[in-house]
Amino acid sequence: MKRSFGARTIAYPLPVFVVGTYDSAGKPDAMVAAWGGICSSDPPSIAVSIRPSRYTYKNLMETMEFTISIPSTSYMAQADYFGIESGEKTDKFAACGLTPVRADHVNAPYVGEFPVILECRVIKTLDLGAHPQFIGQILDVKIDESALDPEGRPDLSKINPLIFDVTRSEYYTAGRVIGKAFSAGRKYKK
Repeated sequence: MKRSFGARTIAYPLPVFVVGTYDSAGKPDAMVAAWGGICSSDPPSIAVSIRPSRYTYKNLMETMEFTISIPSTSYMAQADYFGIESGEKTDKFAACGLTPVRADHVNAPYVGEFPVILECRVIKTLDLGAHPQFIGQILDVKIDESALDPEGRPDLSKINPLIFDVTRSEYYTAGRVIGKAFSAGRKYKK
């Protein structure tokens, strides 16, 4: 039997995206957004939803460019701090001892120590309610060499990204490989 939780923002897994922007004075800022994910393959695009009360929202509306830095589990505390402190009066990078790196393709910083970086330019905004959505065209993806397999492909076990559980306010990590996509279900094809 299943228990109803009603209309709530529950989905699994939720990402831990650290959204990087510059403010009008050029100060790097970043915040955590769990409401997001890939939304188009052509053009390659990602969506993030951010409350208007957030400093990053103001920065995004001014620049229309951002990065997404995906932290590994070894940076859980720093990523959490990016989600609980406002960058309006605090230099979150300095407080955590992390490096803001100017992106190559957009006017936004990324977290130099995090293994996966997406550089994005806003191509559409949607007013959906409490969290307006920014759809960013992905202009470049950077992945640390140390997070690649011997064939040069990203290795999820080496990236070791944080996963967020909204109902328990806890962080998790990805598990082991259990099967091959686009193959495991072939036994049901007729």
